Amino acid sequence: MNCKRLAAWAALVLGQLAAAGAHAQIVIGQTAGFSGPVSAGVKETTDGARLYIDSVNERGGIHGQKVELVSLDDKFEPPLAAENARKLIVERKAVALFLTRGTPHTQAVMPLLTEHKVPLVGPSTGAVVLHEPVHPFVFNVRATYQREAERAVRHLSLIGMDRIAVAHVDDSFGADAMNGALKGFAGVGKQPVLVEKFDRTKPELAPIAQKANAVNAQALLIVGSSAAVVDGTRALRALGSRAQIVTLSNNASAGFVKAMGDQARGTIVAQVFPYERSISASIVKEALDLVRSKGGSDISPAMMEGFASAKVLVEALRRAGPSPTREKIVTALHSLRKFDLGGMEISYTPGDHSGLDYADLSIIDDSGRFRR
Repeated sequence: MNCKRLAAWAALVLGQLAAAGAHAQIVIGQTAGFSGPVSAGVKETTDGARLYIDSVNERGGIHGQKVELVSLDDKFEPPLAAENARKLIVERKAVALFLTRGTPHTQAVMPLLTEHKVPLVGPSTGAVVLHEPVHPFVFNVRATYQREAERAVRHLSLIGMDRIAVAHVDDSFGADAMNGALKGFAGVGKQPVLVEKFDRTKPELAPIAQKANAVNAQALLIVGSSAAVVDGTRALRALGSRAQIVTLSNNASAGFVKAMGDQARGTIVAQVFPYERSISASIVKEALDLVRSKGGSDISPAMMEGFASAKVLVEALRRAGPSPTREKIVTALHSLRKFDLGGMEISYTPGDHSGLDYADLSIIDDSGRFRR
């Protein structure tokens, strides 16, 4: 073989190798509201997931392949979430979906999971509808909203509050959390002094604040987006009410604290992962070490959710082998038995995709940090 032919052959081989490398990514799809009312929390949760995925890629990926997280903005609109999911599954050939945000949004995606037999790992919603009945392709990581709401009501009763009001978004997320709150009320032998619904797309909290003030509510549990909680809190405070504001883990983000501004202090926020500054939990220490290695200094509860979900996803990809398919990933997820995320164990079986059951409460302090 002469020099020209050898050079041409070498160029061809290198070109083929480069092309193979370009397609050696494991494509994971995400649709979530990167713009709209939940954008701050979505960004932080995704940042937490990318923190772990990037660290895996920096160490050579999984079986020599990099994980490519393709994130599309659904503007927190369920129809667009379904459209994005179809694009990710059909056009981008994603082997799994990951970290969807919102209950009705995830419900809009679920028929596509069944149609294409694609697993969804770590939906960022605690809706019971994703747990019961078990969906064969939905693998939850975080605890349910019902568990959070029940825990919140029991806590308020324990500290002597008898006049507790609830305002919830009028969709499947709000109805689900309300069921958990009612379990909490039943558990302490009390009834809410007020239950009100508000529209998801055009929330009007001022009238609800007036009603809560009129019944002299000692606490108001607001189940909704960060924007709804901000509006409800400001409306209530404008009336002179000092009622305790409580909300769920969908608002456990630094972005929520920033949006609340001078009204943030004292707000109780449910949490579904260990305290993000407690290095006694090894998953927290791992996340903090990674953040600090990249020049950061802190993590938020929302980041912890994304980080933990990414650990579950990556372990499933590892177990699925060098050429992970959708079917292999489902099988790998079912093989997780007491898998240690870092002080928290998670297991799946074909009859149980619930994931973790951890729920706690935090309060926002003067500096805007979540304290427990």
